[in-house]
Amino acid sequence: MLDLLFVIPLLPLVSSILLLLLAGRLSALQVALLGVGSMGLAALITALVGWEFIQTGGEAYQQVLFNWLPIAGAPINLGLYLDQLSLVMTCVIVGVGWLIHWYASAYMFNDKQVQRFFVYMNLFVFAMLMLVLGDNLILLFLGWEGVGLCSFLLIGFWQYDPDNVKAAKKAFIVTRVGDTAMMIGLLMLFQYFDTLTIPNILSQSELVGNSVLWWACLLLVGGAVGKSAQLPLQTWLPDAMAGPTPVSALIHAATMVTAGVYLIARMQPLFMQVPQILQIVAWIGTLTLLLAGFAALVQTDIKRVLAYSTMSQIGYMFLGLGAMAYDSAIFHLMTHAFFKALLFLTAGSIIVKMHHEQNIFKMGGLYKSLPLTSTFLLIGLLALVAVPGFSGFFSKEAILAAVWQADTTSSLLWWMAVFGAFLTSVYSFRLLFIVCFGPASHPPEDGDFKFSSQFVIPLMPLVLLAIGGGFIALDFSQVFGPAQHEHLPLWLELTPIGAALVGLIVAWLVYFPKAKAQAGQGWLHRFLLGGLGFDWLYQQIFIRPLQFFARINKSDAVDYVYQFIAWFNLSLNEVLVLSQNGKLRWYLYGTLAGTALMLGGLLWWR
Repeated sequence: MLDLLFVIPLLPLVSSILLLLLAGRLSALQVALLGVGSMGLAALITALVGWEFIQTGGEAYQQVLFNWLPIAGAPINLGLYLDQLSLVMTCVIVGVGWLIHWYASAYMFNDKQVQRFFVYMNLFVFAMLMLVLGDNLILLFLGWEGVGLCSFLLIGFWQYDPDNVKAAKKAFIVTRVGDTAMMIGLLMLFQYFDTLTIPNILSQSELVGNSVLWWACLLLVGGAVGKSAQLPLQTWLPDAMAGPTPVSALIHAATMVTAGVYLIARMQPLFMQVPQILQIVAWIGTLTLLLAGFAALVQTDIKRVLAYSTMSQIGYMFLGLGAMAYDSAIFHLMTHAFFKALLFLTAGSIIVKMHHEQNIFKMGGLYKSLPLTSTFLLIGLLALVAVPGFSGFFSKEAILAAVWQADTTSSLLWWMAVFGAFLTSVYSFRLLFIVCFGPASHPPEDGDFKFSSQFVIPLMPLVLLAIGGGFIALDFSQVFGPAQHEHLPLWLELTPIGAALVGLIVAWLVYFPKAKAQAGQGWLHRFLLGGLGFDWLYQQIFIRPLQFFARINKSDAVDYVYQFIAWFNLSLNEVLVLSQNGKLRWYLYGTLAGTALMLGGLLWWR
């Protein structure tokens, strides 16, 4: 079955191409069968490949399909690489992605552009699979850029709304900043290792000087923060909610934002040589999770609340990576995919039932009118808050335990992360109390019993995984080495739980009895609502200066410089042409005058 590894990314690619070639010739049902069916078949093959991989002892498997570019010394092969890390990523991408596609087939069924939608969705999955399965830097980077392109197409899918186009451009441009840094880092690795194959690079990580690795790893972190929406390139993620809700679920749960976490985990042997970079990664994650937590406290759009929660949870993953707890970070990546996909798809169901209303203060009372949907929302939020027994609890506790013990982190970062858990609890239960227990402003269309099964059935596996996904045992000892977790004092294990409980009490006191009351409109509220002012800051530093020069050039001011250069050269040519009159006597006088001037100048200088 391992020989079928190449079929997993091939299926969504073929489906995307067929949907593109048959544009306008398929019904919505045929589009759904082809788009969703290819993902279901890919999920089945992934399960078979994964089972055989486990049965053979988890030995890394490399599959070279053919030689792509026969470059002397560094041939580029189209090859795939499967180990524990890439298997987990593939299972998350294909498994959760399949459920999202299934849900999307109902969500987008009546959209006139449903065929184009699934072209983008399947291409998105293919690009992400090549990113995690590619065995060389070229395939990794092509998958990386493919994910960026597809996110641009999907965020701006409803392109007739200018705000959607603006959000898509913002995501594309901001992530390009990080992608540029990453490309330079990959070129540095190729220059010093003389190979493009990732396993070969990782096996020689100790042979390169620390100064080279320091810059290469720092540049890779630049790419990771762009794709994973971490400081300082986090501003694109909240605006990415402009796309259809299944797109938000795919970006946040299974594909794009996890790419940065995967990149650092994949290059773990390099980062272990430069612990200073790991300290930077830990601080980036911690500051981002706090920033996102504060911003989520005041959001009124249900999808933006979940977007900031994604940013916060990816911050925990970065903190785990910085603490050298790569296994715990990937564990949290997996559990986060379960409950975040559940939350976004449940939010999509609520939005549809509420006549496409996304303002949480215009919802309310859903626990009566939509009890099943409200239950799904509650389960997802309990996993997000890391309530004991739910999937998010096990992975977040593992990260916090590693942070307390690691040499690259400190107790300060641990306490900041615990405070982040408190913020997570407050904004999560705030969302629950307002949406489910607040006064009903607009009654939903009809109850859960009349709700389409295609909106419910794909959520059931996610519900089960959000509850019990934390019991899935992950052994990354062959990838990252055996985990070094000592037994911690009981108070260290109970403190994060206590922080979540305090957050529940605060949310209850502020929002449950007074669920109708919105937050104030003071400067602090506006500051937090705008993502702590980063958009304003970048507007002043980068956008306005460019707009200023654009306004100057609007009247062709820059062209005047080039026109002056052209006029000066033409005028100088006309002056010099006067000396070329064809009279030998003038040429002789000119030669003698020039000689006299040179001799005179030489004598004067001496």
